[in-house]
Amino acid sequence: MAEKTSTQQFEYKAEMQQLLHLIVNSLYTNQEIFLRELISNASDALNKARLQRLTDHSGDDHTDLQISIQLDESANTLSIEDTGIGMTREDLIDRLGTIASSGTLAFIKEQKASGKPVDAGMIGQFGVGFYSAFMVADQIVLDTLHSGEGAEPLTWTSEGTGSYEISPGTRTDPGTRITLHLKEDAKEFADEARVRSIIRKYSNFVDFPINLGSDQVNTLKALWKKRKDDISEDERNEFYKFITGDYTDPFGHLHLQIEGLLSFEALLFIPSQAPASLFREDHRTDLHLYSSGVFVRDDAEDLLPDYLHFVRGVVDTDDLPLNVSREVTQNSPVAKRIRSTLTNKLLGLLKEWASEDPERYEKFFLNFGSALKTGLWSDMSRRDDLLELMRYPSTDDKQLTSLQDYVERMPDDQQTIYYLLADSLESARKSPHLEVFARKGIEVLLLPDPIDALTLPNVPKFKEKSFTSVTGADLDLGDMPESESLPGDDVDTLLSLFRIRLGDQVQDVTSSKRLVDSAATLVAAKDGIDPQLERMMKSMNPEFEGAKKVLELNIEHPLMKNILALKSSSEDQDFLIEETIDQVYEGALLLDGNLTEPSAFVSRMTRILVDATRTP
Repeated sequence: MAEKTSTQQFEYKAEMQQLLHLIVNSLYTNQEIFLRELISNASDALNKARLQRLTDHSGDDHTDLQISIQLDESANTLSIEDTGIGMTREDLIDRLGTIASSGTLAFIKEQKASGKPVDAGMIGQFGVGFYSAFMVADQIVLDTLHSGEGAEPLTWTSEGTGSYEISPGTRTDPGTRITLHLKEDAKEFADEARVRSIIRKYSNFVDFPINLGSDQVNTLKALWKKRKDDISEDERNEFYKFITGDYTDPFGHLHLQIEGLLSFEALLFIPSQAPASLFREDHRTDLHLYSSGVFVRDDAEDLLPDYLHFVRGVVDTDDLPLNVSREVTQNSPVAKRIRSTLTNKLLGLLKEWASEDPERYEKFFLNFGSALKTGLWSDMSRRDDLLELMRYPSTDDKQLTSLQDYVERMPDDQQTIYYLLADSLESARKSPHLEVFARKGIEVLLLPDPIDALTLPNVPKFKEKSFTSVTGADLDLGDMPESESLPGDDVDTLLSLFRIRLGDQVQDVTSSKRLVDSAATLVAAKDGIDPQLERMMKSMNPEFEGAKKVLELNIEHPLMKNILALKSSSEDQDFLIEETIDQVYEGALLLDGNLTEPSAFVSRMTRILVDATRTP
């Protein structure tokens, strides 16, 4: 055994101190959740010890793997002990001295500031469930011994304020014992009946004995191994909360028991809300992998494609070895077959919702549609299946529409699916690019999700119908209805005025067939990229220079006729014409989301208004 070190005191980092203050003083609802979190941590430690025994035989094979809870009403304490893998000094500092998940503090502050109740169950999903114990305890003492050779017993002590202390311990067997010195108003958690009810409510399905005194409280076997009809909804929901740390019920689930050449069991869940970390690199998958009922790891992301990484749950198979590594799983034929089966079954479940309960599916899609869309470029083999699951806002009355419904509403002579990429749904609905479509009664898909700029433009067809952006310069919608227009010579003069004034700021100036009410708009050149995709590329790389646009003019607009009238006037109006042309161009830039000098735009607008309102 390593030589014992002296007692050391550590200061919590400022962010950690703020978090602890909020936990102690702000989390009043659902305080009983602390016991679920501590049992969950103990279960993790036992899983690691069991795996260690089975793979490298380095652990103690004789100690029973179990969780023991002891209560002392006279001393007002609750202790929870596990015979798991234990903790090292580094574990105590890294896991108990810092916030495990970025965004935790900001989330709790935001909830509190908005007046929303800060449920204690929320914090488990951020990896800080241990600290929920400070809601009920004014001091926590943790005694631990890691199972590694030469490990030293340690005692961690904190009152949940500004610091914690690590000192030499006395534990002789691997594992951890946590003693909570309960607050005066938390004496209920030293009562055996109360604690027993909490364990049965939240942790009845834990895969290790939980002993309270001399009795084992939990009696249920692994939930995914039971028959589907033998599991109640409450059991399923609490199991979901246990493995994920989420505080809300899941949105839906899928229970699989596959037998044959490939055998495995799975209990998968779709959360009710997308986590803020869904598209971050540190997003946690929470897909637990078991081998023959033995826990292997809790981040088996290789068993699902990226676009389904919001799915959580358990997969248990006899066909993978206990010591399977991440690299082996990624290349294993068995893992690939499990991945393929899980993906097909999950997409089948979503199709069932979409077909039988469209309202339910729309709620799902609003939460996780962005993730699902990424499969359109990453999983070509299932692109057709994924396209059937896509939902988009459109100029039609419906909030969201499927591509199939759009195609069924198309006139017989329409051969393409029109779409508009935009920064927001509101800006999309106000886009001048839609004016001609509204006049002709043609529906357009509105795509405000940034992911759309990387997906739909790269999809060749759906049901033999191609996709066309309404912002393209070569858009052809046929002839417009007859209306009063400018003579050809006047059109040439007008276009020439704009071309000379704008010079190389634009690729060209042309008359528009898409504008009805607006005076002008910018469109991508024939070989250019969509403006929304260009804006996205600029946001990722400020040095990116997009291609020059084509400025389209509505030659029927009164402003264009007024510009020509000024040019033909006997008075010298060149300065006002130039100001007006600049304003028209920068107004189009503004609508396009690319106006870089708004102050110059406003100053020019003010000058024009002063001239227009000057008393003769």
